[in-house]
Amino acid sequence: MRYDFFELDRFDRSMLAILAEDGRISVADLARRIGLSKSPTQARLKRLEAEGVIKGYRAILDPIRLGLDHVAFVEVRLTDTREKALSNFNDAVRRIPEIEQAHMIASNFDYLLKVRTGSMSEYRAVLAEKISSLPHVASTSTFVAMEAVKETGVSGGLESKG
Repeated sequence: MRYDFFELDRFDRSMLAILAEDGRISVADLARRIGLSKSPTQARLKRLEAEGVIKGYRAILDPIRLGLDHVAFVEVRLTDTREKALSNFNDAVRRIPEIEQAHMIASNFDYLLKVRTGSMSEYRAVLAEKISSLPHVASTSTFVAMEAVKETGVSGGLESKG
């Protein structure tokens, strides 16, 4: 999948950094913080949404408060890495809600999954019943996170680019 990069000026980068921290900020407050009036800020916001730079807005939930404090990273090796096999694997991964992130990796394994559950026993069930039965899985290796030291979105470093 190839994307064309969208040109961002300093106002756009500043807006995105602020919105990444507070997606519920009013346009008036956003305009004040970036140093533009409301109308151009609103126009920029609509353009960033229309161009797909801003994909949406959502609530950020606290997984610990929801009883989902078990995080495991899973290396997955596939038996087949042709395009059709990768596509089948990707489609199946997207249907497993416990998998928060899935990345194809250039390494001695093929994918790295971030899996969040409520306990080790729940994770074992997800691994056995869902992940191990994904298309073309040859083997897995699990690494259990002891503590999240830093988890953040894309806002880090936006204002310093360009």
